[in-house]
Amino acid sequence: MSGGDHVLVCVAWPYANGPLHLGHVAGCYLPPDIYARFERLRGNCVLMVSGSDEHGTPITVTAEQDGVSPQDVVDEYHSINTQALLDLGCTWMPNIDPRGMDYGGSLFNRTSDPRHKQKVQENFKLLYDAGFFEMRTMQQYYEVHPDGGGRFLPDRYIEGTCPACGEDGARGDQCDSCGATYESSELKSPVSKMNPELTVEIRNTDHLFYRLDLFQNALEKHASNNHSVWKPNVRAMTKQWLDMGVRPRAVTRDLEWGIEVPLDGDDWNGKCIYVWFEAVQGYLTCSQIWSESFGDGSSWEKWWIEQENANQRHYYFLGKDNVPFHTVIWPAILMGLNHARSGKTANDAVDLPVQGDLRLEDNVPAMEYLMLAGGQFSKSRKHAIWLPSFLERFDPDTLRYYLSINMPESHDTDFTWTEFVDRINNELIATYGNFANRVLSLSARLPETPGGETLPAFNDIRHYQDLCTTLQQLHSDMTSSLEKHRYKEALRTAMTAAQHGNQLLQSAMPWKHLKTEVDAEGRNESLSSLAFGWRICRYLAIVTQPFLPFSAQRLWDMLGIQEPLCDANWSDAIDWTISVANPSAAYEPLFKRLDVDEIVEEEQSLVEKDEESIDVTHAVKGGKKEKKSMKEKPPEGIEYLDFDTFMKVELRVGRIVSVEDHPNADRLYVVKIDDGTDDERTICAGIKAYYTPDQLVNKSVVFVANLQPRPLRGVVSQGMMLAADDGNDTVRLITIDGDIATGSVVR
Repeated sequence: MSGGDHVLVCVAWPYANGPLHLGHVAGCYLPPDIYARFERLRGNCVLMVSGSDEHGTPITVTAEQDGVSPQDVVDEYHSINTQALLDLGCTWMPNIDPRGMDYGGSLFNRTSDPRHKQKVQENFKLLYDAGFFEMRTMQQYYEVHPDGGGRFLPDRYIEGTCPACGEDGARGDQCDSCGATYESSELKSPVSKMNPELTVEIRNTDHLFYRLDLFQNALEKHASNNHSVWKPNVRAMTKQWLDMGVRPRAVTRDLEWGIEVPLDGDDWNGKCIYVWFEAVQGYLTCSQIWSESFGDGSSWEKWWIEQENANQRHYYFLGKDNVPFHTVIWPAILMGLNHARSGKTANDAVDLPVQGDLRLEDNVPAMEYLMLAGGQFSKSRKHAIWLPSFLERFDPDTLRYYLSINMPESHDTDFTWTEFVDRINNELIATYGNFANRVLSLSARLPETPGGETLPAFNDIRHYQDLCTTLQQLHSDMTSSLEKHRYKEALRTAMTAAQHGNQLLQSAMPWKHLKTEVDAEGRNESLSSLAFGWRICRYLAIVTQPFLPFSAQRLWDMLGIQEPLCDANWSDAIDWTISVANPSAAYEPLFKRLDVDEIVEEEQSLVEKDEESIDVTHAVKGGKKEKKSMKEKPPEGIEYLDFDTFMKVELRVGRIVSVEDHPNADRLYVVKIDDGTDDERTICAGIKAYYTPDQLVNKSVVFVANLQPRPLRGVVSQGMMLAADDGNDTVRLITIDGDIATGSVVR
């Protein structure tokens, strides 16, 4: 039998209408793989579920544009994306944990699976019979055909002029240029995207709506219960939806590609279940299908059904644009199913799950966006770097390292080729790769020394007690960071351990004793640094396995350890009693250096002139990114800052909780700020001449969150508050207009 917590890792389902790009990877698919690997290393029972979202208009639009069937489209891209994720090292295989079925496993399924369809239809009927749906008449665009027939047009099938900004190419209910949303009837000059020559008109159509409004109180209670756990952006977006009041939402639509509405009558011909309602159920259906395919059919309940003292945890990994679907809509569906399963109806008050019910999410560690050249990655605009093509050219661990260390956890980050090369060459290789190579290469030369010893002969840990303590603290810090989904912070901590290893070798200089006599002074102590270096390498192989699985396995093998890496435990990483093994003589560098000039030249060779504009675009294996010339001179007295540099500045909202005089500076305050994390932030601010402490407490301010901490007259300052100064002795802090969650990003 297994022990430990039952951890459900739910991963956003990608649309199967194109290949995955690096924005998808950074925002949705790398973080859950890191976390699932971490929890498995801790001995917990992890079930990871996801799959291809294969219904809805993005699929049918692609199919019509390519002149193929929707099934052809989803078959192609499900295969491409599944293989790309496996090539990246995401643990979608094997389906059963090597420790056994009781420990969980994974399944990357697809919504066209007949079993998913059946389960969604069963849930639909359950909610329908319980009275959670109501019929409403909607107005929708209709494409009139010359033969008198026609079809209703979903939003992606209609284009026109945005009523808000006047931009052409706006969709039926939303403008991608300005972000405005509107009623279909408000779109100006509407035309059919596929058949612009045909007439379009607005007609009435009947649809079923899910009574989300019935769940308002329960959802507010659920959000309140998770307030201290959810990230600031998740709290803020959920609060915004709940403050506006959740309203009934259509669960059927006029489209033939999808799951049929399981109701009798001709009124439902040509209608299907709305993709938002059925795809989000994939987390549950995928878990059930995994259980039926590889177990006894009921094992999914260990993760999903609320049980006393079961230690269950649910995590949903997704991009920030998907947050309300997972903190408002999906919980409302689950609570509706619980309600209906217990025999209650929509007339009975809804409440949070109890023992025996389906469990709601514990945390939604949503990511911000990874940008490309300052713009958002986009499949439809082909502004992207595609994952399959990237992996044809680069080691997957180099991508995993760069995206982890540059992960958009709390603010948007930007991908650039020069930074990618710099991070790999000057961080990953110079620190981690260099240390491992030094330990392995020097250890391989030991048999050639006058004593002819091998590495285990120099295993003497007595000299390294302080370093053991340091590494144990780093391990504790890294564990805490991963528990809080701070992946950048955790990986930096691992790199710090590698830095300590380099410093150890630099201080001990074992290379100086490779040719000295056996009884030479200091020889054994110096060469023992290689044995402890082996221990640090073993530590790094274990703790970097969630981030860099391929290089971790290569290092593990070269260290000569017989036990499989997959059997190692997270806590064993700092077990200093483990016997030192004899490393393999056949070692090789973990990573290859990248040539920035070669990479940039290859990218530049793809530059092409857009015939319809003066913009220069460059394709990155099928993607395009805009490059605009900025040759205008800046205004006098101002020096332009390049965009990449500006994007590195992280501005956030904080609330001042206390103000004290600086003990060593007359003009400074020591200000404590609630920055949305578990710990308060200390900032030394030179505003004593302009504000009293009472004027500052509870004020919401803007501060620089990623400024290097530095001591100011004996007090470490962890940021800088923004203020305006007119040059005439008037200084005013930059404050926030209205309520917003502390820690919110300022853009």
